[in-house]
Amino acid sequence: MRRADHQSTKIIATIGPVSSDYSQLLELAKAGVNVFRLNFSHGTHDEHRQVIQHILYINEKYNFHLGILCDLQGPKLRVGDLRDDALELKKGDMVRFVQEPCEGTLEGIYVSYPNLGLDVKPGERVLLDDGSIVLRVKEIEVNGNVLLTVVFGGILYSRKGVNFPDTKITMPSMTEKDIADLDFMLTQPINWIALSFVRSPQDINNLRVLIEAKKHNAKIIAKIEKPEAVQEIKKIIKCSNGIMVARGDLGVEMPMEKLPSIQKKIIRLCIQRARPVIVATQMLNNMIENPAPTRAEVTDVANAVLDGADAVMLSGETSVGKYPIESVKVMHKIISEAESHYEMQTKRPKPAPKSGTFYSDIVCFNACKTAEEIGAKAIIGMTISGYTAFKLSSYRPRPVIYIFSAEPNMLSTLNLVWGVQCFYYDKFTSTDETIHDVIEILKMAGHLKKGDVVVNTGSMPMEKRLMTNMLKVTIVE
Repeated sequence: MRRADHQSTKIIATIGPVSSDYSQLLELAKAGVNVFRLNFSHGTHDEHRQVIQHILYINEKYNFHLGILCDLQGPKLRVGDLRDDALELKKGDMVRFVQEPCEGTLEGIYVSYPNLGLDVKPGERVLLDDGSIVLRVKEIEVNGNVLLTVVFGGILYSRKGVNFPDTKITMPSMTEKDIADLDFMLTQPINWIALSFVRSPQDINNLRVLIEAKKHNAKIIAKIEKPEAVQEIKKIIKCSNGIMVARGDLGVEMPMEKLPSIQKKIIRLCIQRARPVIVATQMLNNMIENPAPTRAEVTDVANAVLDGADAVMLSGETSVGKYPIESVKVMHKIISEAESHYEMQTKRPKPAPKSGTFYSDIVCFNACKTAEEIGAKAIIGMTISGYTAFKLSSYRPRPVIYIFSAEPNMLSTLNLVWGVQCFYYDKFTSTDETIHDVIEILKMAGHLKKGDVVVNTGSMPMEKRLMTNMLKVTIVE
C-alpha cells in the first residue's frame, strides 16, 4: 500500500459525515493523513467507535501507524433556538439573554450558561456567530437575565456560538457531556485527547488525574483559544503533552491582528519545550465548497510549516466539505514545497543541567548535531515512553528521524510528531544486534542503502531499558 511521500510536518484530518466510512478513511490515509481527529462536539459514541475500529483495521492491514486524536467539546456557549430559526439584530436594538430555554426574540434569547448574570459586567462585549455580531452589556437584571445593546448588527441564526472576550468566565473546563465523552474515550485505544477552552495549567492537571485513574496512556493537547491561556502559555506548555493553536475561537476572543504573532510565539515555545504543536482552523477553508484553496490559504499553511509547526489540521474541509481527499493532497503539496525551503528559525533547544533527564537530553541533541555535521542520512532511535522521539524532533534536524518501539500504541502517538517515522521492533537483545536489525529493516523498506551514514541512539545495557545514554555512528553495510 503506497502512501504519500514522507514529510516532516504532519497532517491531521477531522472526521465527519463525508469521511467516516472505511473507504474514505483509507483514501485519506493514502493521501497523506497522519492523525485522524474525532470531534466530540458532533456524533455519537457508537459512530466514533466505528471510526476507531476502521482506523485500527487500516493500521493492522497496511502496517500504518495512524494516530487518533479525540477532541472534547468543552464549555462551548451557544444561543438557543430562535423564532423562525433567525433573528435580525439592528444597531441600537436592545436584546435580553435569559436563563430558561425559549423561542428566541429580542425580548429573550436563551444562552446556555447558568452563571452568566454573575460573571458579566456592564460595558463588556459579547460576540455572536464568530464575532460577526457585537453586543455590549448594558444591565444585569435582578433575576439574573442580561440586557445588552447591539453595537454591530446582522442576522443571528439558532444555536450560533457566543464569546465573552472581556469576561472572566467561571465555568469549569469540562462539562457533564465532556466527562461522559472522556469515560468513553478511555475505553478506546486512542493516542491524544484535546482539551478545549483551557484557561490555566490546573485544567490540564484535572484532566490528567482522570486519565491516570483509568490507567490510560493518552497524552493531552491543550487547545489555546482563550486570552487567559495566552497569558499562561509557558505554564500550560510545561504541564501538557502538546498544544493546539485553535485560531477559530482565539481569533474571536482576541484581536485577530494579534493571531500571527501569538501563533509564532507558541510554536517557538513548544519547540524549546519539545512539545508537539498543531496549527488549526480555516487552513484550507475555501476547499469546503471549492476544489482549490485561495492564495492566502496556501501562504498560511506554508508559513505554519516554515515556522516549524509539528502538524497542520483540516477541520470542515475533511469532515463536511465537498473535497476531503483533494484537501489532503493540496495540503501535502504545500507542505512538500515549503519544507524544501525550511530552515530552523529559532534557537535550538538546550538540555537543562538541573533536569532529571539532563544526560539523556545531551545525547539526543548531540545525536542531531552530529548527524547534521557528518551529513548523515538518518537518525535512528529506540523508545518506550516516546521521550527520545520528542527530544530528537524538537531539534528539528535535517536528517530523517526513524523511531523504533515495541509499543504499537506509542508508534501511533508519535505519528503526530515533526520529522518522525515509526517502525515496530520488539527484540532488543543486545545493542549491536538491535542496531543491525533496525538498519536491515530500513534497508528492506528502501529508506537506507549501502554506504549511507546513520546516527543511532539507544540505551545500554539494552535489557535494563534505561533512558537514552548511547550515541553511535554507523556506516550501512
